[in-house]
Amino acid sequence: MTSFTLRFSRRIFEYDVFHLIQAFFPFSEASIWYMGDEKPSGAHDADFTVEYADDRVSFSCATANGEHFGSEAPITDWQDRHQTKNEVKGLVYRVLSERTGKKLPWGDLTGIRPTKIVMEMAEEGRTEEEIRSCLQQQYFVSDEKISLSVHTVSRERSILSRCHTVKGSPDGRKGYSLYVDVPFCPSICLYCTFGSHRLDAFRDRMAPYFRSLYQELRFVSRSMRERDYCLDTIYIGGGTPTSVPPEQLDELLGVICAEFDLSQLQEFTVEAGRPDTVSDAILGVLRKYPVTRISINPQTMVQRTLDLIGREHTTEQTVDAFQRARAAGFDNINMDMIVGLPGEGEAEIRQTLDGIAALSPESLTVHSLALKRAARLNQNRDAWEAVSFASSPAIMQMTTQTASSLGMTPYYLYRQKNMAGNFENVGYAAPGKACIYNVLIMEEQQTIMACGSGASTKFVFDGGKRIERAENVKDLDNYIGRIDEMIERKRTGLEKYLSGT
Repeated sequence: MTSFTLRFSRRIFEYDVFHLIQAFFPFSEASIWYMGDEKPSGAHDADFTVEYADDRVSFSCATANGEHFGSEAPITDWQDRHQTKNEVKGLVYRVLSERTGKKLPWGDLTGIRPTKIVMEMAEEGRTEEEIRSCLQQQYFVSDEKISLSVHTVSRERSILSRCHTVKGSPDGRKGYSLYVDVPFCPSICLYCTFGSHRLDAFRDRMAPYFRSLYQELRFVSRSMRERDYCLDTIYIGGGTPTSVPPEQLDELLGVICAEFDLSQLQEFTVEAGRPDTVSDAILGVLRKYPVTRISINPQTMVQRTLDLIGREHTTEQTVDAFQRARAAGFDNINMDMIVGLPGEGEAEIRQTLDGIAALSPESLTVHSLALKRAARLNQNRDAWEAVSFASSPAIMQMTTQTASSLGMTPYYLYRQKNMAGNFENVGYAAPGKACIYNVLIMEEQQTIMACGSGASTKFVFDGGKRIERAENVKDLDNYIGRIDEMIERKRTGLEKYLSGT
């Protein structure tokens, strides 16, 4: 099914129902209309219908012969929106599962990180048995994914206990983390939707960009120092931070280390994601500063796939970059891979996993390809009709087994819409090597001050119950020209955050 029409009797839970249907019929487009309204131009009779009554909801699917297949469920309390949404989604899932014969690995969970649910239940004091029962009976999650969630949260809680989170800290001080965006790359990958800019085309913007970035960093540094906030982690991402010249990276790291109090810093990550940017000069700069963790990301160890997705580096360069980083003294190296890249099946995934295992990194992050609207791979999907996008339980099991053979266990996971196989992204790490920043931002346990174009500051209120953002514009020229506005957005958000309003 490449497209479907979805009809509602009321304007409620459209987003949730649409994405649940799309999980059963990946990459399909929807036309939504409402009873009593004129049918949208070009729309056919509804494939799926949701009708609400005072005390119940019904959901039906049109069959090939024009008949309807469906069911209904009671609505316990319309005033309890969370419960009502779960009842509606549960009905939709049961009907679609029966119609298609599919059971989704994550059941009817859409739009929420599974670990967030598990974390909340764990902190309420629920037993593991109670948590497992809830995930299975209320959300229809598979036993395998329940175990993944429970084990991940157990490790997350251990990591968070050492941080200055909104729910307590070792010394009673409030904490935060810092994200810095370096939006330049050697090339733009086919699946990328980040605010990345080819360095060769935007080299003239580099100097003014960093001048604006330093203004923003100094504002954050002064603001947090004045309020005695403790900096737990720093994460420099992008883009590819190591794509800029060594002297520029040296200047950036020098500004950060001069401006911020690093006395309580637990982790300092710099993404060196593109192996073709990891020169000896770059490694020398990183070693000059207290960088504790880097990422060297193959994404795949299959050369034809690298060529297809526009990575513009070789598998040999990946191996070489890793070995030189190890020789330079880095003892916490992460490697990313993507499951579901075009044309890759079990044999190609095995090749990538074997290549990574031979290098023995401290952590492995497994991403399931998510085709976002802005990605060139999604915009030109027709051009890839002859190329498969494969993911399966067997493939995901291969990644788990490889991580385990390297002494790694899962420490964070999250999901996105339109993910290959309806699976997930999982971070695996050896003991003591988990990325603290990833846990803090995913579990929304700490305010993240984010600087640079496209960066999104997250203010965490009410012990993590409410999140508000201060967004920076993605466009480089707008960021440079409107830096005072970007800083003012942070100032306004910070004042609101500190007042607790």
